[in-house]
Amino acid sequence: MFPNLKLQIFRRGSHQNRLAKAVGIDETVLSKIIHGYRTPTASQRMVLANYLEADEKWLFERYEEAPLQSFVDSKDLTGDKKAGKNGDL
Repeated sequence: MFPNLKLQIFRRGSHQNRLAKAVGIDETVLSKIIHGYRTPTASQRMVLANYLEADEKWLFERYEEAPLQSFVDSKDLTGDKKAGKNGDL
């Protein structure tokens, strides 16, 4: 995902569909680029950076979410508490 790209689009008061038309990129392609499903070409990176008046390197910094840890893994199940008569801790 490219959160800086999404942020800069918002800062400029634009929308994905308007931006896509303005720079000549298909709306679906732009959406896939923003959400990290597609890598932009060098020319797409340059055009978007110029249009959004932002540094290309900053604009296309990737953000990858860490996988969520399961609830059971995050609980300490070795505590000293004993189950009550209803099974509650």
